Amino acid sequence: METTETDGITTTTVDGIRTVLAPRSGLLTAGLLFRVGRADETLATSGITHLVEHLALHRHGLGDLHHNGATAAAYTHFHATGTPADVVEYLNGVCAALRDLPTDRLETEKGILRTEAAGKGHGPAHAATLWRYGSRSYGLTGYAETGLYRLTADDVRAWAQTRFTAENAVLWITGDSVPEGLDLTLPRGEWHPAPAATSALPATPAYFPGDDPGVVLTAVVPRSTEADLFAEVLGKELFRELRQKGGYSYTAIGDYSPRDADSATVTAYADALPQKQDALVGAFVDVFAKLRAGRIEQADLDSVRASALAQFDTPELAGRLLPGHAMNLLLGHRNLTVAEAKAEIEAVTVADLHRVARAVWDDALVQMPGRGVDWAGLAAAPTDSPDIVSGTRHPAVADPDVFLRLADDGVSRVSPGQRVTVRYAACSLMQVYPDGARHLVGHDGFTVTVEPTLYHRITPAELAVIDAAVPPSAVVAMPPRHPSRIPRPAGPGPAAAPAARSVWFTVLLWVLGVPGLLIGGSALLLGLALGDDHDRIPQDTAQDLLMWLMFAGVFLIPWGVCLDRRLKGKN
Repeated sequence: METTETDGITTTTVDGIRTVLAPRSGLLTAGLLFRVGRADETLATSGITHLVEHLALHRHGLGDLHHNGATAAAYTHFHATGTPADVVEYLNGVCAALRDLPTDRLETEKGILRTEAAGKGHGPAHAATLWRYGSRSYGLTGYAETGLYRLTADDVRAWAQTRFTAENAVLWITGDSVPEGLDLTLPRGEWHPAPAATSALPATPAYFPGDDPGVVLTAVVPRSTEADLFAEVLGKELFRELRQKGGYSYTAIGDYSPRDADSATVTAYADALPQKQDALVGAFVDVFAKLRAGRIEQADLDSVRASALAQFDTPELAGRLLPGHAMNLLLGHRNLTVAEAKAEIEAVTVADLHRVARAVWDDALVQMPGRGVDWAGLAAAPTDSPDIVSGTRHPAVADPDVFLRLADDGVSRVSPGQRVTVRYAACSLMQVYPDGARHLVGHDGFTVTVEPTLYHRITPAELAVIDAAVPPSAVVAMPPRHPSRIPRPAGPGPAAAPAARSVWFTVLLWVLGVPGLLIGGSALLLGLALGDDHDRIPQDTAQDLLMWLMFAGVFLIPWGVCLDRRLKGKN
């Protein structure tokens, strides 16, 4: 690749890696980007990219150099700031580790990743990724790194050799030349474009209930200058209406974030106290209604335009633009020249923002604090499956109105008001526990847990059918659970008490019915045979009593059988 220069940014290659440089004062900063992230994984291998990142950085943990690594949805980034010698040592060490990962640290780093996850917070839009994308592609960022229990040394080595390659990387350096001594030798491979986005939403705009007292809206739109400016105008409008005028929110913001080469996510967020949630929801929807109607203040556009143009007046502009330039090169998005970027900003009109506002609302997914917004034209995101499998019925021990259906092609859980199905062919993950439990996650994000302790008559043979049908690539063998972690049926309560009372009633019917039938029938036959030879009870009275006992047995026994079959789910 030949060396070129545009707007102070030099493009060249180092050890086969595309490299961009721009001078900046102060200590040297460099970053090595790879086009691989969590969205490239599967739920059953989730965490493999993060694990490679940790293994590559293990040997750098004790130095004074300011460095870090990050694994995002679509990229992995290693970066450091220091003297040229320090940065060279860091980057050389990362590439050496990627060539030969210290897999003797594998289990230790897995434990560190689980600890990291346990103490990590999430942003307000975290849950929206699962609802929008399901359990694949960018939806994986909404899940724990569930593949860590499955991953082997061979798995992480193969991932590093195919994804952490020279062709799949971009290097950026805040200097006017490549520092001496740099050795970034990496396996040869190919550039991997960002994965195609999956969808778990049948329609948009849509909403789903959330635990956060605030309101979060996300929408995916084409990457553009007008969408970037719209997010800034949206933030101004939300702040003005929800904080300054309404007094509902402390934080009210809009954001624009590129997702891949072609798409970006627009996010709107506003918080509120629980007692102000209803008012917040109404005002939030009103802001979007106003923008969709084209009532956008020219002054707001002029303000955000001026701020966007001002970034080009900063000193050492090339060095400041360098990380974003490198990211665009990595994702395959065209980098604009400074003149082109300014011209696009200048050309944006209120009509352009109006079109973006409508596009954002058309693709909106809104997290609401526990209330529906059908009145605003938002459809409820699916909370159950469209159908259930036709298979063996297994009632819950604690509640006969809840049951599993196990079939050759999937499993369903049915409860009053909800039904959830995971088809084996569309299973992203099945966690297998030694105690017999199977936890399945479908591509659409729905989960069904098969716990033999909670349902009647789930046999090893039926579990074997599930194990044979789920794709091996989706299976994660889990370690044994502590006995206290294995779920047990709840004690008698509102749902279990009627069943418990029915069991005792069934027993009583059998106790009375069987002896009644035997004693009544036997004595009646004996009395008929003896005729008038017994005189302790008048004959008519005795025969009547014995007849009643026999009839009681005849009716009570079938009643007990039917009730017993109902309780066991044989209907």
